[in-house]
Amino acid sequence: MTTLNLGILAHVDAGKTTLTERLLYAAGVIDEIGSVDDGSTQTDSLELERQRGITIKSAVVSFVIEDVTVNLIDTPGHPDFIAEVERVLHVLDGAVMVISAVEGVQAQTVVLMRSLQRLHIPTLMFVNKIDRRGAQYGSALEGIAERLTPAIVPMGSTSEIGTREARFTPNGAADDQLAARSKQASAHPVFFGSAITGAGVASLMGGIRSLLPAADGDVASPVSGTVFKVERGRAGEKIAYVRLFSGAVRTRDRLPVGDREGKVTAIAVFEGGAVVRAASVTAGHIGKLWGLADVQIGDAIGVSPPTSVPHRFAPPTLETVIVPRHRGDKQALHAALAQLAEQDPLINLRQDDARQEMALSLYGEVQKEVVEATLAHDFGIDVEFRGSTTICIERPIGTGVAVERQHEGSNPFLATVGLRIEPAPIGAGVSFQLAREVLGTMPLAFVKAVEDTVHETMQQGIHGWRVTDTSITMTDSGYSPRQSHAHQGFSKAMSSTGEDFRHLTPLVAMSALQHAGTVVCEPIHRFMLETPADALGQIVAALAPVHAVVRTQTMRGSLCVLEGEIPAARVHALQQQLPALTRGEGVLESTFDRYEPMRGAIPSRSRTDQDPRNRREYLLHVSRRL
Repeated sequence: MTTLNLGILAHVDAGKTTLTERLLYAAGVIDEIGSVDDGSTQTDSLELERQRGITIKSAVVSFVIEDVTVNLIDTPGHPDFIAEVERVLHVLDGAVMVISAVEGVQAQTVVLMRSLQRLHIPTLMFVNKIDRRGAQYGSALEGIAERLTPAIVPMGSTSEIGTREARFTPNGAADDQLAARSKQASAHPVFFGSAITGAGVASLMGGIRSLLPAADGDVASPVSGTVFKVERGRAGEKIAYVRLFSGAVRTRDRLPVGDREGKVTAIAVFEGGAVVRAASVTAGHIGKLWGLADVQIGDAIGVSPPTSVPHRFAPPTLETVIVPRHRGDKQALHAALAQLAEQDPLINLRQDDARQEMALSLYGEVQKEVVEATLAHDFGIDVEFRGSTTICIERPIGTGVAVERQHEGSNPFLATVGLRIEPAPIGAGVSFQLAREVLGTMPLAFVKAVEDTVHETMQQGIHGWRVTDTSITMTDSGYSPRQSHAHQGFSKAMSSTGEDFRHLTPLVAMSALQHAGTVVCEPIHRFMLETPADALGQIVAALAPVHAVVRTQTMRGSLCVLEGEIPAARVHALQQQLPALTRGEGVLESTFDRYEPMRGAIPSRSRTDQDPRNRREYLLHVSRRL
């Protein structure tokens, strides 16, 4: 028996969760197909998922197709939860992309397919809803070839499409050459069908078994896995979802987890639609691990997978201040949000001690509703949000150098730190390295203190935004060796400590950054806007004031489809105008694409630190703490 870790992906409402139910039913795991509308599906277990009829958190369920055990991971389709999908992609052997035969390729479908191609994940296409009025065969294939990939292979034909009697007739068994290309992600077989009626699902299951690669991995090799989901149990304990690429994990094993270590106290695996306790989980499988108290999403278990690809989550572009309706809930709210941030690190909880406020990073208004409902349901805390603001970033525009030497000038710390800050390629993030002349000149603990503090300081640049795409080099170093007075113990007054470097580094880093200068960049979204053709003139007139740029314009029957770019801060304004401009028929979808330098007034964000730009106030605060 082989194993396949399979992802089901789609744009929201394409029928992904319904297809999951149909697969489970066809495999004999469930006796009755659940309904998304009724909230009775296997994988949408959260109360809010059942209420809204959407998938919010990824879920795992197992079934068997002949000699293949499939661990199926149902993922969210709504763009507000794209980070949840991205985490899953890194643990998949193959995927099924679900596309509506009525709506065709939609904005989120394009985003997901790009990620699958970047990671070289073998992918089958399932064109769903062939039983719906307006379903198309030829135009669906054309849309896939044009907007997703030209390397498609139709696996059969349809009859009675657009009616309840719609059927899919397969061409026959796939040849070995096609199977090999499909498993290498160089060809993408396309199946048609209906998750509601079951049409075409048997053919899809045959394709899953024969056209996607089974998981591999050596059980005898060292343990190597990835944490793609973290949840809390009934007693508040952390539970880590782990895809194991090699080795075996057993209860009571002590494992390296990221840069920490943990002891596994219990294990569960997925079998026949259920979660069952087990003594171990082995290479190629997905397991739930208890006991890893400090585990975080994205952590490597054991050694890092040799073929791992860096995560490139689309960043949240909105931020909102969240406050409890009852003042007495402030501490409880902070603890609850910190726990939610464990499950979704991109929430990025920011605590502003000066204003006594908490801010969250978000992908959209739906995610805000989810956070609000989760806090009320799981923690009994009622909250309200202030208006959302756009999250910008800062990039250095030149090279800046600064140095502070111990026993010189107004440096009160027993430390010497020199830093050079310069631009790095877009997407590089923040890198830290040592200049050749400082290698080996002081203890590694002090170097680590500088490096950690540099990364922390770059969270708030000259204008208060996170600084990225920069290379930071430590150019000068110095310290006072451990000393003591005669016949007395260690003296901090005479010897450098890590604290000296942690307090000095923000001053040096910010000074170098100010010399380099930064440009504030705003997030730009790709958009797709569908409008009745007779409303096109009004739409075009409305796009210019919100700085939207149209790149392509196509006709789909009576609809005109515009695609282009728009500043993230302007998306909401356009969305509000759309119903009046299109008689309620217009549809706008957008997703993050890149950052570009701001035009016009430069926005600043209030700081939550002690502001090392103000040397006097910063040193006064540090002296109080000391």
